[in-house]
Amino acid sequence: MGEQEWCAPPVVRVGVVDDHPVFRLGLVSMLNSLAGMEVVCEASTAAEALERVGPQVDVVVMDLHLPDGSGIEVTRDLVGRRPDLKVLVVTMQEDDESVAAAMRAGAHGYLLKSATPAAIERAVRAVVDGEMILGPAVARRAIDRVLAGRTAVRVPFPELTDREREVLDLVAHGYDNTAISRRLVLSPKTVRNHVSNVLAKVGARDRADAMLRARAAGLGGAPAPTR
Repeated sequence: MGEQEWCAPPVVRVGVVDDHPVFRLGLVSMLNSLAGMEVVCEASTAAEALERVGPQVDVVVMDLHLPDGSGIEVTRDLVGRRPDLKVLVVTMQEDDESVAAAMRAGAHGYLLKSATPAAIERAVRAVVDGEMILGPAVARRAIDRVLAGRTAVRVPFPELTDREREVLDLVAHGYDNTAISRRLVLSPKTVRNHVSNVLAKVGARDRADAMLRARAAGLGGAPAPTR
């Protein structure tokens, strides 16, 4: 069997867009030192990025804060021109809105500038391979939001106290004040005060209106518990 001809993997061609010269030059130097990677263009403004990032670029390392525009808009324009172009955001901005906006614009990764050179290298290679990458801090925030969304319980009428919400639930079941008084073991006067407070807080015209509002919010659906 003859020897198989070995083919070197293609070089990853990178564009760097960042208005901070020290960071940009350091990033360019680091990327150029890596095997199989070459920086083929640089830009310090949005206008330069749109002019210089052409078909020769595989992946753009993009800052979001540029002197003449937003890296998010630049990302949207570049990916709109070339859907196959990969964009890795490397920025100081870590707020949820910036992360979401960058991803909606077409970015494939999001790192903070505090990331290590090794992390940036891994991210560049990953997005070129089609992966979606989030830095550890960004990913942790995203996971926390997902978990919070799964466990959060929507409480109807949060302006009410727990007792007032319990009274409103019984109103939604159709119970009068006397029945509510017996079920909650409260005096009739206390129940009347609670009902009055509930009507005022939820903006109901009368008891019937409060019942309709409560049922629309999901109260009064299950049989009321007996005491």
